[in-house]
Amino acid sequence: MRLRSKYSSLIGASARIVLPLLAVHLACWSAFGFDVRLEPTMTTSRPSELWLFLPVGYLVSVAIETPVLLIGLSKQLSFRQRLFAGLWLTACTYPIVVLVLPVLFADAPRSFYLLVAETFAPVAECALFWLAFRRQLDAHKQTWRRNFAVIVIANLLSFIGGELLNATRWFGLF
Repeated sequence: MRLRSKYSSLIGASARIVLPLLAVHLACWSAFGFDVRLEPTMTTSRPSELWLFLPVGYLVSVAIETPVLLIGLSKQLSFRQRLFAGLWLTACTYPIVVLVLPVLFADAPRSFYLLVAETFAPVAECALFWLAFRRQLDAHKQTWRRNFAVIVIANLLSFIGGELLNATRWFGLF
């Protein structure tokens, strides 16, 4: 029971961090609403720019997601396995999010691209995590739920970080 409360507090602490950040982001977004274009922003689809952005974006995503996974994933996995998950899960989904989906949604509003991409990434990463570690982790549903929640939180933090960088036009894409 003590183990359960430890992980519940980890997820609760993560939510206490993520939700205020999201609220501040949304408040800033609406506060500067007069600067928002009325027409929808379209997704960038020039492959040369997307390929240039891929390694930089991957490193930023890994820098945000991996510490969350190292701390939050089940301790039944070794440190090396959790580190591998942090690098590998993003390596599997990030090229699709950055190279494939922007081209597919080039004529769609950016919000539609974000909805698809930011739903695809955590769902695919949870599936890949399950496929890779299903024999090593115990079959308790709570363990799997917690691991999946950690993966979703890591992706959410990465998304927020990316949106903050995008709002400052740090790399000039999207």
